[in-house]
Amino acid sequence: MIMQHQIISDATLVSSYINGDESALEVLITRHKQKIYSFIYSKVYDRDVAEDIFQDTFIKVIRTLKRKAYNEEGKFLPWVMRISHNLVIDFFRKNNRMPKFDNSGDFSIFSVLSDNNLNAEKRIIKEQVENDVRRLVDELPEDQKEVLLMRIYKDMSFKEISDRTGVSINTALGRMRYALINLRKIIEKHNIVLTN
Repeated sequence: MIMQHQIISDATLVSSYINGDESALEVLITRHKQKIYSFIYSKVYDRDVAEDIFQDTFIKVIRTLKRKAYNEEGKFLPWVMRISHNLVIDFFRKNNRMPKFDNSGDFSIFSVLSDNNLNAEKRIIKEQVENDVRRLVDELPEDQKEVLLMRIYKDMSFKEISDRTGVSINTALGRMRYALINLRKIIEKHNIVLTN
């Protein structure tokens, strides 16, 4: 029985659950619990809080699925991770503390900027984040700022950046790396939350 579950895709399990098979949800939770719980714990460093947020995440998942409002075709885990990420942010807002997001993994500050299907409220938040990011970028040294803007906002390759700026590709890569390291430092210094 267990072996069978390994090969059933998340999407199939989700639709089984929506169509009344309660056990399908259990398989999904079991399959992803470790990854989701670890992510939450890495932000809150408190087992009880992490448990609560984990539970809340799946309450939200269940409600959304029951309302048949889920449409993230085959992207079940990223969707659940986004829900848990938002609940972590809510937890910190309520407690006036701010989580540490290292901007690696799935929640790069720039992924917020490229999310196009946003409602009005999220659009305002997105504009706010864009303004914040622009202000942060302005604090970078000129050479790092130049590479970052070309890469992120103009979508240029490092080869194109190298040609445009007259430095080697390695130098361009180095400047980009330092720009991101410095951005992180600036974000931590100002205790800024960038989230969608």
